[in-house]
Amino acid sequence: MIITLKDGDVTIALRPDLAPKHVAQIKKLVRDGAYDNVAFHRVIDGFMAQTGDVKFGNMKKGFNPEAVGTGGSDLPDLPAEFSQSEQFTRGVLGMARSQDPNSANSQFFIMFAPAPNLDGQYTIVGKVVGGMDLVDKIKKGDEADNGTVTDPDRMIKVRIAADSK
Repeated sequence: MIITLKDGDVTIALRPDLAPKHVAQIKKLVRDGAYDNVAFHRVIDGFMAQTGDVKFGNMKKGFNPEAVGTGGSDLPDLPAEFSQSEQFTRGVLGMARSQDPNSANSQFFIMFAPAPNLDGQYTIVGKVVGGMDLVDKIKKGDEADNGTVTDPDRMIKVRIAADSK
């Protein structure tokens, strides 16, 4: 998966071997263009950058700063596919969810640093293999407000590399 940011492309190796249902849903959303122009609405320095709210996070249509982070897609929520063999380290892509382990839908986050407290609690769907320096440049949020970002950066375009002709 390739995410175009304001400074260039970030390449992510998806892991269908770890989370086949989650990766299939992400690929469908990417191919539908659902992630294009979606904000990085929650970014905590030294922890992670969260995006993927396709319902309230699209900065070109329907962006809602009060609701962003609470939405998903029209697709069903997914059952947890927690990994015991992989850890949340720098560059790992994990699926965001509510308190319900089976509530992941479209939102995901990219780790800035290891977070062992997430291991076995969230589904790992991939890892950044190129452009992590660009992820580091994503606008950070207000730590006092749980990482909420005012005037956030966005995923300009998201595509699946294998689809490129």
